[in-house]
Amino acid sequence: MSDISTAFVLAFQLIATLDGELVDIVGRSLFVSLTAMVAAAAIGLPLGAVIAVYRFPGRRLVIVALNSLMGLPPVFVGLMVYLLLSRAGPLGVLGLLFTPAAMVIAQTVLIMPIIAALSRDAMRDLYEEYREQLCSLGAQPHHAVLTLLWDGRLRLVTVVMAGFGRAIAEVGAVFIVGGNIAYVTRVMTTTIALEASKGNLALALALGLILVLLAVGVNGVAAMFGGVTSYRRA
Repeated sequence: MSDISTAFVLAFQLIATLDGELVDIVGRSLFVSLTAMVAAAAIGLPLGAVIAVYRFPGRRLVIVALNSLMGLPPVFVGLMVYLLLSRAGPLGVLGLLFTPAAMVIAQTVLIMPIIAALSRDAMRDLYEEYREQLCSLGAQPHHAVLTLLWDGRLRLVTVVMAGFGRAIAEVGAVFIVGGNIAYVTRVMTTTIALEASKGNLALALALGLILVLLAVGVNGVAAMFGGVTSYRRA
């Protein structure tokens, strides 16, 4: 019990003193996950809005596929990206394997379906509200997509935050394509797993506490924007 108490004390000391290794790992984690979030949002938000507005053959199949891809196993995503970026893979010439860029690609692939599927649900509800008004104004489908993306931006913040929360807590994919190399590709989740196995509980706990704070912050932002949206609708 005393060992656990000591580990917590040391963890708080690492956070309070802004330990160099801790700051490096947290900064890299945020960079990778935020970059992946932006890339996934740039693809997923318009895709979700397009699927919500347009009617085309195979649309139901696309929706089912997106919903299914929300549950993609991270280790499978990591393996596929690894094969693409490996020396024998089609993108091996880029030399991205075991770099932060490879981790960004893996996380983008992992969270893009989540953002696309959730944004489709949000845009579908909004489109039902605006359909008659948009039709009366003679708006074309692409105009409707742009209108929904702009007017539903507060709802979409919640969607994007969900993607970020999934990315920042991910372990398997980034471990496979990043290699967990110290000062190069080591992020919070992979470091927690490594340091816990080594018995270095202080660093693992410090990073775990920061992850919890980030999760609370993400949920707080999502709840805030969700509340603003509900207020506006009322």
